[in-house]
Amino acid sequence: MICYESIGTVRSPFKEVIGMPIQPIGAKGVQGVINIHPGFAEGLKDLDGFSYIFLLYHLHRTAGFSLIVKPFLDNDDHGVFATRVPKRPNSIGLSVLKLVRVEGVVVHVENIDILDGTPVLDIKPYVPEFDVWDADRVGWFEGKASNAHHHRSDGRFR
Repeated sequence: MICYESIGTVRSPFKEVIGMPIQPIGAKGVQGVINIHPGFAEGLKDLDGFSYIFLLYHLHRTAGFSLIVKPFLDNDDHGVFATRVPKRPNSIGLSVLKLVRVEGVVVHVENIDILDGTPVLDIKPYVPEFDVWDADRVGWFEGKASNAHHHRSDGRFR
């Protein structure tokens, strides 16, 4: 058994899954905060020196999963591990968010595509020298990834 402890909670304008952005690129400029539990406050030291963060979180409003799914940006079936759908064997979400500032136990972010009340599992700094790779293949996302700018959740993975 694997157990995780939430380190905080996301606060965002998205109260319902339907109609929310499906990726941070579709939430450009949308502000939110991450309220860190006081026992983890020390871990925020020096975080404000970064422009972006990786946020890992528990997709708390999903239940169950399918290994073959029809993702938001396509009408064809794909293996769940070749997609970014929220209904996964382990309900873990990942977003790269713009870090605005850190005030005490409150982390202010932009481009947030996460449901309000989502439990936070971890925060990691985004470092371009480590995290940016040139990709010559993007699989079935080819010609479709740019649609994430305006595509919204339709509730198919509730």
